Amino acid sequence: LRFPQKLWKMLESGKFQSIWWSEGGKCVAINKELFEVEVLGREGQQVFHTQKIKSFTRQLNAYGFTKMQQNFQRSASLPEFLAEEAAASAHSQILYYYNPSFNRAHPWLSETCKRR
Repeated sequence: LRFPQKLWKMLESGKFQSIWWSEGGKCVAINKELFEVEVLGREGQQVFHTQKIKSFTRQLNAYGFTKMQQNFQRSASLPEFLAEEAAASAHSQILYYYNPSFNRAHPWLSETCKRR
C-alpha cells in the first residue's frame, strides 16, 4: 500500500490511540509522544518504514499534508489564563495535518493524494 492508503487504514482501524480523525474528519490528529511509542516504536511490525517522527512528517508533507496551527483565545483573568495555558501545553503534543484530498467523508479522494 502507498503511504496515504496505510494512513487511511490506520485511522479507520481503531487500533491506535495515538492517531485519529479530528472532529469533522477533515484533519489527521496525532498525539506525538504516544505515536512515537505506539506506531513508530513497534518492533518487527512497523506500519511505516521509519522510527522517527521527523521522517513520518516528511512523508505527510511529501503527500501534500500541511500542519495546522491551533489558535487559542486567552482569557483576561489570571486564574483562567493559567488554566488555559496548562491545557494548551498538553494540547501542544497534538499535531494536526490537513490535506484537501484526505477527508473521512470522501474516501475516494485519497486516491488523488500523490507524492510531490
